[in-house]
Amino acid sequence: MGNEAQNSTDQTGKRGGDSPGGVQSVDRAITILEILAREGEVGVSDVAKEVGVHKSTAFRLLAALEDRDFVEQSAERGKYRLAFGVLRLASAIPARIDMVRQAQPIVEGLASELGETINLAVVREHYAVNVQQARSSAAVASQNWVGQLTPLHATSSGKILLAYMSDEQRDSILDKAGLPPLTPHTVTSRKALLNELAEVEKVGFATAFEELEAGLNAAAVPIRDHTGYVVGALSASGPAFRFDTDWIKGAEADIRLAGNRISHRLGWLERAPRAGGDGSTAT
Repeated sequence: MGNEAQNSTDQTGKRGGDSPGGVQSVDRAITILEILAREGEVGVSDVAKEVGVHKSTAFRLLAALEDRDFVEQSAERGKYRLAFGVLRLASAIPARIDMVRQAQPIVEGLASELGETINLAVVREHYAVNVQQARSSAAVASQNWVGQLTPLHATSSGKILLAYMSDEQRDSILDKAGLPPLTPHTVTSRKALLNELAEVEKVGFATAFEELEAGLNAAAVPIRDHTGYVVGALSASGPAFRFDTDWIKGAEADIRLAGNRISHRLGWLERAPRAGGDGSTAT
């Protein structure tokens, strides 16, 4: 497509996104950014091969991204890497970026200490999305959950996030998402789930036993910001044959401590519980 590397408009004055070709160009440009994020520095030929376009098309797409300061040429001639323009977009979600940065050493330390997989999750629409993961070298090989959307009702992190929402937000999410059964152990009764969430909010700890996947158990605690509002959830997960009730009881204090340490890094100071302005609990 001859017009796919043009910037904001083509010769007719229409924006590229107004045509199927424009949409395809946007998709290819985003794919290039994802490749550079994954690989660090990549040459034009490798980009073209992975995106599935001619080398000249890849070059034009890279040139367009370079014009907008999203990519730059590296010191090694012919290779490209992400540029600072990406940070302009990232600045739109500073709180989440700060949480990930502040949590990283604690998440990695907990993974090493427990020998299991540790995830940090936040709410996205009516799902939980994992924004950070660390896994001990001793942990059984597990899926990379970063960026994955998971049902809130079937995960320990999701239960934490649901438990501290306002009633209105929780009801809206459950109305949209429903309670689909993912395994024979998934909670599919709204009344049963709400009863469990009330207990989760009370104790600040949630578990999920083979509710998302057979053979996978998890436990989670809330992450609070400087105002005391729950902005995320820290979870530990592992195979059910090892990550059982007794193991969770033994690890609960460590998981809670790690969650509190992340919250403290975000400015949270523990104090007497109070009602949040949106109906959620702040402490």
